[in-house]
Amino acid sequence: MNKQTPALLIRLWHSLWTTLRHAWAKRETVSYPEIKRPLPGRWRGRIVLTRDPDGEERCVACYLCSAVCPVDCIHLQATQRDDGRRYPETFRIDFSRCIFCGFCEEACPTLAIQLTPDFEMCEQSHGELVYEKEQLLVEGQGKHPSYNFYRHAGIAITGKAIGEGVGDTPPVDHDTNLP
Repeated sequence: MNKQTPALLIRLWHSLWTTLRHAWAKRETVSYPEIKRPLPGRWRGRIVLTRDPDGEERCVACYLCSAVCPVDCIHLQATQRDDGRRYPETFRIDFSRCIFCGFCEEACPTLAIQLTPDFEMCEQSHGELVYEKEQLLVEGQGKHPSYNFYRHAGIAITGKAIGEGVGDTPPVDHDTNLP
C-alpha cells in the first residue's frame, strides 16, 4: 500500500459524499418561461422614453445620454418646434451593443430615459435589435409620474420669451457666465 493511498481514499469518499448530498437536494432549476423568478429591485433592462404628465415627450434632445454612453449605442437628432420646445426628431438605440449600465438614465436631466425590468428582447437578426423612437416611446411617465421638465425649466410662449413672464427670472446666458 502506498503512503498516499489513505489520503486519496479520503478525498474520493469526500467527493462521493458531496455528490450524494446534492443528488437529493432541492432543485434550483425553474422551467423558464413558464415560471419566472422575481427580479431584484434595481434590475436594469430595456430602455424606454417616457412622457411628461401633459402627454408630451420628455426628451429635449440634449445629447447627454449619447455622450455618456460607453459603447456609443445611442444616436439622436435634435429639432425644435415653433414654440421653442426641443425634441428628438430621431432617437435610436442599438440594443445589440447596449450593456445596460444605466449611465444614460443617470445623465438624463428630464428623466425621459428610464430602464425597465423588461429583459426579454431576443431577435433573429442584429437589425431587429436597433430600436427606433417609435419603439422606445411609451405612453406613461414611468418611475417619476409627476415630473415635468418644462414646468421647472420654463418655455417661451406666444408673445413672451423665456423669463419675460410674471415671476420668471431671465435665463442665464452661459456664454457670458464664464470666468
